[in-house]
Amino acid sequence: MKVLVVGGGGREHALCWAIRRDAPDATILCAPGNPGVAGLATTVRIPATDITQLAACAREHAVDLVIVGPEAPLAAGLVDRLALDGIAAFGPGALAARIEASKAYAKEIMAAADVPTAQSVTVRELEAARRSILSHPEPLVVKASGLAAGKGAVVCPTRDDALRAATEMLAERRFGEAGSEVVIEEFLDGEELSVLALTDGERVTLLPTSQDHKRLGEGDTGPNTGGMGAYAPVSIATSAVLTTVRDDILLPTLGELSSRGCPYRGVLYAGIMIRPDGQLAVIEFNCRFGDPEAQAVLPVTPPGVLEELHHLAAGGSLAENRTLEVSGAAVVTVLAAHGYPGSPRTGDAIEIPDDLRDNVLVFQAGTTRDEAGVLRTSGGRVLNVVGVGADVAEAAATSLRAAGQVHFEGKVFRRDLAWRELDRAGAT
Repeated sequence: MKVLVVGGGGREHALCWAIRRDAPDATILCAPGNPGVAGLATTVRIPATDITQLAACAREHAVDLVIVGPEAPLAAGLVDRLALDGIAAFGPGALAARIEASKAYAKEIMAAADVPTAQSVTVRELEAARRSILSHPEPLVVKASGLAAGKGAVVCPTRDDALRAATEMLAERRFGEAGSEVVIEEFLDGEELSVLALTDGERVTLLPTSQDHKRLGEGDTGPNTGGMGAYAPVSIATSAVLTTVRDDILLPTLGELSSRGCPYRGVLYAGIMIRPDGQLAVIEFNCRFGDPEAQAVLPVTPPGVLEELHHLAAGGSLAENRTLEVSGAAVVTVLAAHGYPGSPRTGDAIEIPDDLRDNVLVFQAGTTRDEAGVLRTSGGRVLNVVGVGADVAEAAATSLRAAGQVHFEGKVFRRDLAWRELDRAGAT
């Protein structure tokens, strides 16, 4: 099999790793890839958003399957473009990808499907935002409706904070066009859960659950980021919780999308809040594998993912709704550059020891090699250090130990990943 993976971050490195695990003899291309991916696949210097060149690459190499990692090419219609050439691609078309590309649209879908979510209003003018915010209970959340690299949701303790956030988005255009439409919604308290579901548009295969850590600082403090780490599985994701997610959230959402003429095929990511009373509510939908959630989920997912992705991309159907078994546990520690998430510094040399343990995986994200072959930082989130173990406690200790062994100047990382899970384990 020939596979083209689109993207160049830690998620795509993890996807290439999972493909190589499932199909050791596969030919893997990755566009644009990164230095870490180069050990598993042939990297192709095409940006993930260059739809025309990606389609040409898939034709030229006669690939059997294209797996699209990031949300931007999905929203731009890469899967639709590949379909014109008869190339199997895993991911939703542009219309279905609006479930992530427009938070306002996602709210519309959820309302029509009677899917539980935070109450909200959508505005395009600053004065309308001001009126809504001044009448809104505290705390509240202000979200850029469009794609903002995971940084467009601002939790605001006060209305003044919310006014500043709305001004930055609508007047100062902090997120560009992505912030030209803003969703103002109630703050949901509780514990978050990330559910990834492979789907043919009617049925779902639930992958192992995970939990992301969005805040920069330990104890979930500081600014939101694209994700400082994740772990899988999550013990509060009981069979009853997953049944509710499937029957009351995923399937109604898929049904509503289908009724609008944009059936959803690919992986649907549901960010769920489990509230103190046990009720569930959707925080957001994503149209792709999460990052860094995929880096935790794929290592604990039994082999066979590649076969299922190919089956769905080729138009195949799922025989039934099911939940995959979990194999062990994984914890991902993100090593970020100095200054992240604001203005991360780049160009620092990276040292990854050769003798890291067998139960450690290092997925590269914001890295590059200079002319002398030295690995250097080139982005905000630089490396994903994954510890794998029999349980979350073992995986967390392994990940933290390995994170400390990797070096680059100014590295930032959290030392308390999976703290909620570890607290639960300590209490039992």
